Amino acid sequence: MAREYADKAVMAERMGNYEDAVKYYRAAAQILRRIVSINPDAGLREVYVEFIKNYEERALFLERNLEKVGVADREQARYTQGSGDQELVGEPPRITFEDIVDLEDVKKAIKKAIIYPVKRPDLYVDKIGWDKGILLFGPPGNGKTMLAAAVANEIKAAFIAIDASDIMSKWLGDAEKNVKRIFDAARRIARSGRPVIIVIDEVDSLMGVFSSEVGGEVRVRNQFLKEMDGLHTKDSREMIFVIGTTNKPWSLDIGFIRRFQKRIYVPSPNHEVRLALLRHYTRNLDLGPDMDLEELAKRTEGYSASDIVDIVREAYSRAVDELFEKGSIGERPRAIGMADFLEAISRRKPSISHEMLRSYEEWNKRFGAI
Repeated sequence: MAREYADKAVMAERMGNYEDAVKYYRAAAQILRRIVSINPDAGLREVYVEFIKNYEERALFLERNLEKVGVADREQARYTQGSGDQELVGEPPRITFEDIVDLEDVKKAIKKAIIYPVKRPDLYVDKIGWDKGILLFGPPGNGKTMLAAAVANEIKAAFIAIDASDIMSKWLGDAEKNVKRIFDAARRIARSGRPVIIVIDEVDSLMGVFSSEVGGEVRVRNQFLKEMDGLHTKDSREMIFVIGTTNKPWSLDIGFIRRFQKRIYVPSPNHEVRLALLRHYTRNLDLGPDMDLEELAKRTEGYSASDIVDIVREAYSRAVDELFEKGSIGERPRAIGMADFLEAISRRKPSISHEMLRSYEEWNKRFGAI
């Protein structure tokens, strides 16, 4: 139920219906607050509390925004000079590298590419500098966006998250201007002494090559190329990093592949990592004596990290749902058993096939650069 309201809130916000979005965000927060109050020791309590905080903050932000500008003007204001750079800057999810299970090689590569230059820019020789474009590619649901958020939190960076709809949706003729405004804002923030991370989710939708295009897409790609080249001028010591995430790296224009100096494969979890994920997300749950996490790790081959989180959530929800159905909402939920997990697995098919993995591994062999 909470997820339905959250989905409605996001959709309403995208459509410009901010009053409805505020209402739906608060409804989602209220439902989650009720679940937390009934089950204060729930294993997913920390996750729910974080969702509540995010939903309430977003509702408050939209409410305040409605008091400042008219609903019809707000989206256009986001990309105008007069609206202020802070209109572009959001808060990344409160995630650290410690919150991300495994992916140690990926974390190390990101730290070397971003955190080291921010901590000690004096160690990087002029006219050589450091890498400013990082591409995270791999199967969906394995933490690419979480990694971007974690590094932003690590260096306390201004976090600018954009996607194709932000750039293209309403102002096709001004799309390339929107790109320029984003990078201009990033430069102003960086010159004030704060690092900036621009995250382009599903970067292939903006920087890919397709059989059918109109002039707008080409102009936007060219503007991105120009802006990313500008980050690597000889005298540029600004702490601006562009992180692109994609599930379809093979769709990218070759020019953009070259602009991302670091191209890092974020793989799907193997058996050991799936076991670590299961242990991590069930660590605070009341598990029955028949639980066998090793067996569950075997049965979840082909599942992404996100799939495994959803399976844990679904298994736990079965016990919670029983309380409501029996009218015993004041009691603690029963222990979760293997049957709950097996039922959850039966309702969710693997999202990653062997063919997909081969495609990613082949692309990584050709273009990967850590």
